[in-house]
Amino acid sequence: MTTIPLPLIVSDKHAAHRHDGSSSRSSLTCKYKCGDACFHEVPNTSSSEYFGDIVKTAMTRRGILRGSAMAVLAVGATSALAACGTEDSGTATTASATPTPEPRGLDFTAVAPNTEDAVVVPEGYEQAVVIRWGDPVVEGAPAFDFDNQTSAAQEKQFGFNNDFAGLLPIDGSSTEYLLVVNHEYTTEPFLFTGYDAENPTAEQVAIGLAAHGLSVVQVAGENGSGKLTPQMGRYNRRITGSTEFVLTGPAAGSDFLKTSADPTGTKVFGTFNNCSGGVTPWGTVLSGEENINQYFANAESVTDPVVAERLARYGVEGAASERKWERFDKRFDLAQEPNEVNRFGWVVEVNPWDPTAAPIKHTALGRFKHEAATIHVTDDGTVVAYSGDDERFDYMYKFVSSRKMMQGTGAAALRSNVTLLDAGTLYVAKLSGDAPDQIDGSGKLPTTGQFAGKGEWIPLLRTGEDGRGESLVDGMSAEEVAVFTRLAGDKVGATKMDRPEDFEPNPVTGKVYVALTNNSNRGTEGKAAADEANPRDKNKNGQVLELDDDHAGTSFTWNLLLVCGDPAAADTYFGGFDKSQVSPISCPDNLAFDADGNLWVSTDGNALDSNDGLFSVVLDGDRRGQTKQFLTVPKGAETCGPIVQEQRVVVSVQHPGEEDDASADAPASHWPDGGDSQPRPSVVAVWKV
Repeated sequence: MTTIPLPLIVSDKHAAHRHDGSSSRSSLTCKYKCGDACFHEVPNTSSSEYFGDIVKTAMTRRGILRGSAMAVLAVGATSALAACGTEDSGTATTASATPTPEPRGLDFTAVAPNTEDAVVVPEGYEQAVVIRWGDPVVEGAPAFDFDNQTSAAQEKQFGFNNDFAGLLPIDGSSTEYLLVVNHEYTTEPFLFTGYDAENPTAEQVAIGLAAHGLSVVQVAGENGSGKLTPQMGRYNRRITGSTEFVLTGPAAGSDFLKTSADPTGTKVFGTFNNCSGGVTPWGTVLSGEENINQYFANAESVTDPVVAERLARYGVEGAASERKWERFDKRFDLAQEPNEVNRFGWVVEVNPWDPTAAPIKHTALGRFKHEAATIHVTDDGTVVAYSGDDERFDYMYKFVSSRKMMQGTGAAALRSNVTLLDAGTLYVAKLSGDAPDQIDGSGKLPTTGQFAGKGEWIPLLRTGEDGRGESLVDGMSAEEVAVFTRLAGDKVGATKMDRPEDFEPNPVTGKVYVALTNNSNRGTEGKAAADEANPRDKNKNGQVLELDDDHAGTSFTWNLLLVCGDPAAADTYFGGFDKSQVSPISCPDNLAFDADGNLWVSTDGNALDSNDGLFSVVLDGDRRGQTKQFLTVPKGAETCGPIVQEQRVVVSVQHPGEEDDASADAPASHWPDGGDSQPRPSVVAVWKV
């Protein structure tokens, strides 16, 4: 066929200008979002075997040095050519026949990469801001006044740095929804003019606490458009860094969770660094507590070697924290409250239909840097929760409930189903590849024509109907597995992955997809080398993994759907699709599906010198791997929380204008309000005209 290349390919020639040659995230974003995780020593220093080790051992025994020249076997014209060309080619087609028409809903004109200070959408689409940081959420909330903020006001206003977004239909209405949004973190130099990082005030700290958490907001749609307008509804609610939570599961009441403020170890005040999440089939919202390590101070004062090892495995280190909350609240000082940090890093469940219901932290799902938790329900009602640990060289998990989901709607069904995640088995993933001896860290596709293999789920923890846990890991108690889950994964030899972020089951096919964002340490000295699921050394662009899982069982097969980056580069792969016909994509983060089972990918930290965006990906047929950019977010921003409906697409625009050398005193963005306004994280709706 005659191909018409899309004008979408962006050169990566400027990547070397960055501090680590990978993400375009500013140093300020890294500092406040994840505590400079990419600049610290990797927390996983375990010597647990990963499947690349097995290959190296076998090759050494045969006297073959890793990295030596390998014979290249001839392959068919439709297999590896798309990913194994030179830097200048990389445009081989996958078939000579004209592809079938694009799937329903994907017939938009792709947006070209750009660096505009705007949300850019395809021709024929409109957009509107739904809600901004500081907009009123509950009754009595004042109008936002950047120069006169108070913690009392922020507790009633939309929080900062929105990430996950979920839309839950309100029964009896075809146009009204509950919008539930996470507020991942605060970037204090963008919250306040004249901010002194070494000397924050008590009120600034209180505002920061209030700007974390979640918001529940009733929104109204319009017939004939996708616009959403906030309302003062009876369900509206702010959950903050001070809201009381209930702990359930095998670690509830554990000595590891007891503090002076809560000697029972059964309740927690606040939630922090809530990244992505998921809407459950029973009408609640799950939220993942991610980079919680950065909020706690004085880890270096800990002298107990066991405690110090546990803190280090979770990236908790140093003296003063960046935000200095410990100066005003002792729970953030590990020297005074050594267990407080253990009360964060859980999957949180919120019932948005009852503003008085205490949110839950589920200890049966394990404690780590949860990007999210998303649900698949099998035909017999078994509930499976998937979650990734967003850290370089950390693991993928799933929880299989021993309880069945109660069908139906209403309060009775919700009350029954809200306990589904309190009994069952927690597993961690171990992968093997089909062609491991062909992986050399270059990203070169094996002669099999795909990166693929098998996997098993290794059981770690079983929680009974009585809430008591049973450890399935030698040398660890049930409470230790629940609270220090990373160490359990180390012991059983789980596979070290390239930052497993969002996990999303496809509602049409049941296959499960994982965004592996990047890992600039892959293959560097002393670190795990490339393997078939993580095939590139110094991986700056990430990949998307596809699992065909025996959901309630312990086996799965896998393949890489996308190996992201510049399509002109030899180390990228788009499901075998013609690489001249795709949009460049870098650093996949959040995933979503439309009603037809098409995958949508949002990005964080685009390493290709353009703004982050939202992309559609075809999963089946002769267009499998076709990737198109649907929108881009403003400069300095990250694309989060995508919701893709028949009527609209919703995205959270996080940290707009967070560029190095920028601040509230010298803003780099004026989105969304324009003029000389301060940038404000916001939720945006996009719809077709």
